[in-house]
Amino acid sequence: MKNSYRRVAAVCMTALMTMVLAAGCGSNRADTDSEDDNVLRVGMECNYVPFNWTQETEELSDGSKAVPIYGSDFYAYGYDVAVAQMLADEMGMELEIHKVDWSSIGTSLDAGDYDAIIAGMGRTAEREISYSFTEPYYYRDNCIVVKKGGAYENVTKLSDLAGTGCKLTTQLGTGWVPLLEQIEGGVQAGNYETTSECFMAISNGVADVCVVDLPTAESAALTNDDLKVITLDSSDTFTGDDEMVNVCIATRKDDTAFRDKIQDAMDAIGWNDKAAMDELMDQVIKLQPASE
Repeated sequence: MKNSYRRVAAVCMTALMTMVLAAGCGSNRADTDSEDDNVLRVGMECNYVPFNWTQETEELSDGSKAVPIYGSDFYAYGYDVAVAQMLADEMGMELEIHKVDWSSIGTSLDAGDYDAIIAGMGRTAEREISYSFTEPYYYRDNCIVVKKGGAYENVTKLSDLAGTGCKLTTQLGTGWVPLLEQIEGGVQAGNYETTSECFMAISNGVADVCVVDLPTAESAALTNDDLKVITLDSSDTFTGDDEMVNVCIATRKDDTAFRDKIQDAMDAIGWNDKAAMDELMDQVIKLQPASE
C-alpha cells in the first residue's frame, strides 16, 4: 500500500514540475494555434512618439490609416507601426498591435502575449542574452534636451556640463541610463517610465538635462516650446553609446525561426537603406496628432 502511495505521489510531483517548467518558458511562434499563423502580433508602448503613439481615431492627416490597438477602442501609429505594417504585408499577415508598458515589454513577450517587439528598442549586449534580434530597422543618434532659455541652452559639448551640478533624467530601462554617468558632477533627478514624463520634468524644472534619441527629442520639441534639442559636438560627446544607435526587432530568444522570417521580409523590401529610414521618420513626425 505504501509503495502505491509513493508511486501516485511521484506521478503527481512529475506532473506538477512539468507544469511549472512549461509556465516558466516562453512559447515559440510554432507553438501557437494555427488560427494565429497569419497574424503578426507586435508589442510596443504606443506612447513613444515618433516611434509609436496612441490616438483616438484611425484617421491620419495624410489620409492613411492608423492600426487598431488590440483589446481597446484606440489606434496606434508611428514609425514602428509603419514598419510593422510593411513587414506584415510582405509576409502576407494581418498586423495586430498590443499596447504594453515599457517595464513589462519583455516579460509579456516571454509570456506569449505577442511574438515580436517593434518598439524603438536598441540592440544591447545585455538584451541579446534574453532576445533574438533582427538587423536594424532604424539608425538613430543620441542627443540631450534642456529647457529653452535656461542655464544649459548654450551647451555644445559634454564637458560644458561637467561640474555644473545639473539634474539628469532619461527613460527607465534603456541604454541611456548608463550615459548619465558620463556627465561629470551631474545629479540624478530620477528616471521615468516614458520619454513624455522626462520632457515634462525638463519643462517643470524638475530636471535640467534629458538624454534621449534625436527623433524623439525633435518630435517633442514640435509640441513643446519649452524644450531645446542639442546635438553635442562629435569630438566631445557620449562614448560607448553605439548599442543605442542600432534599433532592432526582437523575438523570444529561442524563436529564431520567426526572427529569420521577419528578417527575410526586411530584406525583401530592402529595409536596410538609412536614407529610406530617415525619409519615413520625417514623414511620420509630421503625422503625430499634436504636431498640428
